[in-house]
Amino acid sequence: MQYKANPLTAEEIFLTSFTLDERLERDGIPIASIGLCQMRLMNDRRWPWLILIPQRADVSEVFELSPLDQAMLTFEANMVATALKTVTGAEKINIGALGNIVRQLHVHVIARREGDPNWPGPVWGFGKAEPWPEEEHQAFAARILENL
Repeated sequence: MQYKANPLTAEEIFLTSFTLDERLERDGIPIASIGLCQMRLMNDRRWPWLILIPQRADVSEVFELSPLDQAMLTFEANMVATALKTVTGAEKINIGALGNIVRQLHVHVIARREGDPNWPGPVWGFGKAEPWPEEEHQAFAARILENL
């Protein structure tokens, strides 16, 4: 398989307008831009659940990113997963990019532990979301940022 270079120049890529999918905006609380990705906290306190969204327009698959952006996404996902494990003491960190409903490329980084809601099953579609209280999500976000 031969890699087909992105037809946009580096300058065009950065000038291309990035627009966050309305569902990601609605369901996630912004924490920070960490380089390539915007990092958001899923507004469901049942699981410590971060979402990384590469700030690139019209991308729905990892392989659509440039090789450099693919490397950055991997680096940032690992960095965030490490911070999440440190902050939560989780037994398992789940990382996934599904996109069956929300097509904009985004990566879920979720801390799991035995006994959490729906363990060991998936977090998607289980029960009703429990929104984070303002003070709690701010404190959690600060701890994540301290550990990046």
